[in-house]
Amino acid sequence: MEKSNGLRVILFPLPIQGCINPMIQLAKILHSRGFSITVIHTRFNAPRASSHPLFTFLQIPDGLSEAETRTPDITLLILLLNQRCESPFRYCLTKLLQSADSETGEEKQRISCLIDDSGWIFTQPLAKSLNLPRLALNPTKPSFFRGHFVLPQLRHGRYRQLQDSEKEDLAPEFPPLRKKDISRFLDVETEILDPYLGKIYETVKASSGLIFMSCEELDQDSLTQTRQEFQVPIYAIGPSHNQFPASSSSLLTPDETCIPWLNKQEDKSVIYVSFGSLVTISESELLEISWGLRNSNQPFLWVIRVVDSVNGAKLIPEEIMRRLNEKGKIVEWAPQQEVLKHRAIGGFLTHSGWNSTVESVCEGVPMICLPYFWDQMLNARFVCEIWMVGLHLEGRVERNEIERAIRRLLLETEGEAIRERMELLKEKVGRSVKENGSAYRSLGHLVDHISSF
Repeated sequence: MEKSNGLRVILFPLPIQGCINPMIQLAKILHSRGFSITVIHTRFNAPRASSHPLFTFLQIPDGLSEAETRTPDITLLILLLNQRCESPFRYCLTKLLQSADSETGEEKQRISCLIDDSGWIFTQPLAKSLNLPRLALNPTKPSFFRGHFVLPQLRHGRYRQLQDSEKEDLAPEFPPLRKKDISRFLDVETEILDPYLGKIYETVKASSGLIFMSCEELDQDSLTQTRQEFQVPIYAIGPSHNQFPASSSSLLTPDETCIPWLNKQEDKSVIYVSFGSLVTISESELLEISWGLRNSNQPFLWVIRVVDSVNGAKLIPEEIMRRLNEKGKIVEWAPQQEVLKHRAIGGFLTHSGWNSTVESVCEGVPMICLPYFWDQMLNARFVCEIWMVGLHLEGRVERNEIERAIRRLLLETEGEAIRERMELLKEKVGRSVKENGSAYRSLGHLVDHISSF
């Protein structure tokens, strides 16, 4: 950490793994620039304070029942959190501001601003009432953030009943998604999403700035358009995990035994399989993926969250498990960044979450994309159709399709071309976070902005 600059930043992540990681990484970046850090967090999915001894952690009650914490409806969960956390958060933040005002001498630190997830919709009016600048961190790709506000307009439109001949057409309102992708959004999401998106739009436009863990090299056009539309300072500070690994903010304990296993494998021979912290798969999908991996005859490292990742099944049948163990290793959670850096990894079968996508790009690992919901579908389109650094399964969770995709990526000339393009993208994104790169400059502007409050 640089010498303290006498400023403290308050951070408030949404209690979802994909939101906690970028927020804690941002906290580490700001701390390295001299800011003191206080993290306000919910009881549900509380980050591990012991992993960050230089930060102050304050827990607030969230009012969620055990049943509510297990809901598969993420939008409903976030709305409940917004309803239940407003009063406890107001009390906690007010007390912090009062205590900061009462400090004297060397202990005195001015609270510069609040940085929270854009999914918190009550914090903007609250911060304004307390005369505290608020910046929003959005954990998705800037293209998705800008585009997803169009969904309420499309909910009752022509995407509801598509003809087969239309499904592969590009969706002009939300490029580079296909029309069939839009129909999946509209089928899965409920009507409670529309007013919620409207609130996010309003509160971000009223904020003191918007932060993305992306860079101009990955999203230049969308960043330009977002700046024009929102008229607030926007900071694309780039992938941060190269400086500050995300493993310390993981809610699950990684199984480190996978690294010695990878050490025994040949270079670029292993397919890494993980669908993140939220995706659940069916029993039939579990079996199809199992057979696809085994029939590919390639070594694999597969993350299966035993507690909640499979609907209708908790174990792989013994016969299949025996055959899987001949070629692969299954763990409940993995130190993903360390895995993707490993020389043995040749490809990543992924749900295409933004954190996973960026980590894969930064390590030069080509992807096989199997998106399930939300921003994953757009990320997969960019990976496979814009950057051309992966293969898209198009929702086909079939053993033959999975086997074929793995072999195409790891063994055939098509895979060699994909790896070459990925290496070029890796280098381009890597330059952005180095001195004078776009993300490096944007981070400097963010630090200056926060210091000016």
